[in-house]
Amino acid sequence: MFSVAAFVSLLALAGSSFAQEGGSSSSVAQLVANLREAPTEVDRFALIEDDQFLFDFVNPNGTVGVTNGAGGRTVAATSANFPAVVGNGVSMTIGFLGPCGMNSPHTHPRATEINFSINTTLRGGVLVENGARFAEIDIRPGTATVFPQGAIHFEMNPSCEEAMFVAGFNGEDPGVQQVAQRFFGLPPDIVGAALGGLGVQEVADLEQYIPDNVILGVDECLKRCGIERTAQTNAQRQPRVSANAFPSSVVPSNVYSLAGVASATAAPERSAAASTASAPRASGSARSGWRGEGNTTKNSNDRRFALIEERAPEFTQISLR
Repeated sequence: MFSVAAFVSLLALAGSSFAQEGGSSSSVAQLVANLREAPTEVDRFALIEDDQFLFDFVNPNGTVGVTNGAGGRTVAATSANFPAVVGNGVSMTIGFLGPCGMNSPHTHPRATEINFSINTTLRGGVLVENGARFAEIDIRPGTATVFPQGAIHFEMNPSCEEAMFVAGFNGEDPGVQQVAQRFFGLPPDIVGAALGGLGVQEVADLEQYIPDNVILGVDECLKRCGIERTAQTNAQRQPRVSANAFPSSVVPSNVYSLAGVASATAAPERSAAASTASAPRASGSARSGWRGEGNTTKNSNDRRFALIEERAPEFTQISLR
């Protein structure tokens, strides 16, 4: 089967042959504004240099569109960082999921997504609206599924290997909302009432443990793959202003004995998967794995692991080695 490492190597080769045009966020914003004002496609083409028609997902230029967590990372090419999509109604995200990594429940408010799995059967799920049934989908390698605009959905890698997916959107600015972070970012008394009458202190205690996407997935997978659930960063929480701030007397505490959080800007040198490199790990198909069936063991020295490396002071990237 075509491996993630091989696919990433091809992408890296392409990126080295055709360097992505650099530019500050302000210069990109100005170019996007000029493109939106251009009256015709011919005029838009005249504003874009040849190199700006290429986007490098393996080595993106800057942090815009890059989301990092303990379970992997996603890289998005949208109008925010890839001006060539302006006026064309498309965008794309590539997901690099470590073993048991999950693109946590989220929505895209302005676009429908078609999600294609590269090398592993992903566990997907979707809720479209009130009254609709929950649909769980096994996205097998070489197959794709659709997540309607605005629907809550997730993708999890239930295998003990790295996984990769490609998500295409029918909009140049699809937007993304992580459900847990945004819900707990509402005024704390509103959140407490929505949860049946929890107090503001209880809301604060829970909110501090919402991890940054991409997250470590379910316990069954972590145990099967020999991965310890360690502290995850939580820098993606909703910023607080006066309207949604906690009272000054509320100080979050670890009353739920959760794994805790790491520094918002620091990341471990290696992922949990890499830290267990000497332990035997489960094999077998991804589908049978997450359903707890038909697992076999294999020495992990034969496997590749995702390494969480610090690339810049304020963000990290996951390198597939």
